[in-house]
Amino acid sequence: MNKKAMWSIAVKDMRAITSNIQIWLPMLIVPLILGVVLPSALLITARFFDLSMVGNTDMIVNVIQDLPEGGLKESIEVLPTLNHQLIYFFMLYGFTPMFMLIPVMASSVISANSFVGEKERKTLESLLFAPISMKTIFVGKILSAFIPAVTITFFTSILYGIVTNIIAYPLFDQMIFPTWGWVILIIWITPLLSLLVILFNIIISAKVKGYQEAYQLGSIIVLPIVALVVSQLTGLLFLSNIMLIIIGFVLLFMNIVFLQFAAKWNDRFRLSEQQI
Repeated sequence: MNKKAMWSIAVKDMRAITSNIQIWLPMLIVPLILGVVLPSALLITARFFDLSMVGNTDMIVNVIQDLPEGGLKESIEVLPTLNHQLIYFFMLYGFTPMFMLIPVMASSVISANSFVGEKERKTLESLLFAPISMKTIFVGKILSAFIPAVTITFFTSILYGIVTNIIAYPLFDQMIFPTWGWVILIIWITPLLSLLVILFNIIISAKVKGYQEAYQLGSIIVLPIVALVVSQLTGLLFLSNIMLIIIGFVLLFMNIVFLQFAAKWNDRFRLSEQQI
């Protein structure tokens, strides 16, 4: 594999992101909303208002009461007020699955542009028949989506932690972020989830004709994450540290399967017949 050519493909695609508003705008808006706007709004509201008066909190209180016995439930129950309990629950537990949407969104937006973007820029034919292996092209395409997705998620988590600790410090008199669950999410889940979404979208983008079609089909993978968010906030599923580690191994297995499947489409003549 030609590493120089691989990085050239990856860098070229990453530079192309900045010239396409359809790609970079969602990648900025969604992380800012999840990492800054929502936590700031919730924390500021909790500091100056009684959250039980702002909205119906009975469902969340019930979820807290139904948490498994252990560290999280004990940490919440010793807090002095309902506001403290709700903030602790949302910031360290409720937002966890929502953060999974960031690498999914970033990976989907970039990787859906993988081969169809080359076609729309009229550069696909020259890329496919360049004197480099398809493995080099394939890995370059993966890196062009993987690096931005993981980087965006990492820096969003830093922003989230800064916002959480600064605004919540007067309530708790200590920094409450990060927890081990968040460390597992960022270090273990995010890379594996990003790679899975990228492989899924590259397979799709190699078979469809346009970016919008590739993006819409690739967005299907968001649905399980949305279901995870709903399950977490309604108490149907508890994402403990052990559960997050298990999810990571499931993602690892799925990545291996998708890599094997993607390898079958790693053929320049088949791609040229479908895309050119």
